[in-house]
Amino acid sequence: MNMLLLRPPPFLCALLLALIAAGCTSIGPDHQRPAFDMPADFRAAEGWKPAEPADHLPRGEWWRAYGDPVLDDLIVRLDAANPDLQSALGSFRQARAAAQLARAGYTPEIGLSAAARRSRGAAIEGRSANQSNTTQLGLDASWEADLWGRIGREVEAAGAELDGSAGDLASVRLSLHAELVQNYFQLRATDHQRDLYRRTVASFERALELARNRVAAGVSTRGDEVQALAQLRAAQAQSVDLDLTRTQLQNAIAVLIGAPPSAFALESADWPAAPPATPVGLPSTLLERRPDVAAAERRVAAANARIGVAQAAWFPSLTLNASTGYAGNQFAQWFSASNLVWSFGLSVAQAVYDGGRRDAQIESARAAHDITVAQYRQTVLGALQEVEDNLSALRLLEDEAALRAQALEASREAETLALNRYRAGIANYTEVITAQTTALDDERSLAQLRGRQFSASALLNKAVGGGWQGLAAAP
Repeated sequence: MNMLLLRPPPFLCALLLALIAAGCTSIGPDHQRPAFDMPADFRAAEGWKPAEPADHLPRGEWWRAYGDPVLDDLIVRLDAANPDLQSALGSFRQARAAAQLARAGYTPEIGLSAAARRSRGAAIEGRSANQSNTTQLGLDASWEADLWGRIGREVEAAGAELDGSAGDLASVRLSLHAELVQNYFQLRATDHQRDLYRRTVASFERALELARNRVAAGVSTRGDEVQALAQLRAAQAQSVDLDLTRTQLQNAIAVLIGAPPSAFALESADWPAAPPATPVGLPSTLLERRPDVAAAERRVAAANARIGVAQAAWFPSLTLNASTGYAGNQFAQWFSASNLVWSFGLSVAQAVYDGGRRDAQIESARAAHDITVAQYRQTVLGALQEVEDNLSALRLLEDEAALRAQALEASREAETLALNRYRAGIANYTEVITAQTTALDDERSLAQLRGRQFSASALLNKAVGGGWQGLAAAP
C-alpha cells in the first residue's frame, strides 16, 4: 500500500529523537531500602547476621521433614483448593495486569477506522438535489512522550507492586501451610490424649470394681465406692470434651483444604515422638526469604515511585498525533494516490493554576511513602520477634518436656504404690485417687507439651521463610 511509503517531515523526525532522548530523565527520588538497625544476632541462637530481603531464594517442602504422608497429602489438597490462596492468586493476577497496563504507556495507540456515507442536498431554484457518496479509510496514531519520566515511574511503581503481590501470595501460602501443620499435630495430640483417657477410664473401672468388692467384703466403706465412681465419671466426661476438640480441629483442617467439614474425616494415627531437630546456628539467609518482609520493602519502592508520578504532573505533557488514509467517492478510488490524505500534529499541555491540587497530591504521595517505610520496619520487627519466640520456645519446651517425663515416671510409681497399699488395707481410697489424678495430669500435660513443641516447630519454619531445606542450592 502506498501509505506505507510515507515519511514525516524532517523536523518531526528530529523532534521525535529529541523527545526519546529527553525521556531518559525521571522526576522524583530514586528508591533506597529504608535503614534499619538490625541486631548482630539473636539471643536464642548463634550464627545470625543482619538480613536483607531475598525471597527469591529457594524454599524446601519443609513439612516433609515430619515424615507424615497424611500431612503431605493435606498440603497438596490445600494448595489446590484453599479459598484464601485462590483469592491471593487473583490479587496477584490483578497486579500483573496493572504492570502490563503501565508498560503499555511507552507504546503509541493506533486505531483503524472506515466509513461510508451517502448524502443528498436540498433542491434550490428548480435545480435537482445533489446526491453524493463519501468513503474513507483511516489509520490514526498518538503517542505521549515521556519527557519527565512519569510513565517510567508508573512502570516502576506497578512493577514493585507486582513483586509485592507475589510476596503476598507466597506469604499467604506459607501461613496456610503453617496453620495446617499446627492444626494437624494438635489433632494428633488430641488423639493421643483420647487414647490416654480410654486407658484411664478402663483403669478407673477396674478401681471401681475393686472398691465395690472391698465394700461387699466389709473391709471398706461405701464412701470408697462413691469416690471411685465420681472419679470414673469425671474421666468419661473429659473424654467427651476431647471428642469435641478433635471434631473442631478436623473441621478446621477441612476448611483449609477447601472441603466441606461433613465430607472430611481423618483417622487416628501415630505421630512422631518429637519434631525435627533445629540446626544449630541457622544462617540469616533463612530470614531473608520471608516473603512478607520482601513485599513490605517493595511497597516502599512503589510508594517512592509514585512521588515522581505526582511531581511530573507539574511539567508539560507532549503528545504526537498522526493520521493517514484514503478518502473518495467510491471504494474503488481508495488506493489512488490522489485520494491519499495524511496529517501530523504536536500538542503541548501545561497546568498553570490548580488551586494547590498538585502540591497536595505530592504531599499525599510523600506521606504514603512514610507509611510504607513504617510498615516495613514493623514487619521486620515482627519477623525478629517470631524467630526469637519460637527458637526460645523449642529450647525451653524441650527442657520442660524432660522434667515432665521425670514427673510422670514418679507419679506412676506413686500410683502403683497407693493401689498396693489400698489392696493391703493400709491406705484409704483418697490416697489412691490423689495418686491416680496426679499421674493422669502429668501424662496429659506431657501430651499437650508435645503438641506445643510441634506448633513451635511449624511457627519457626514459617518465621524463617519456609524451613531451612534447600539452602545448598541457593546462590
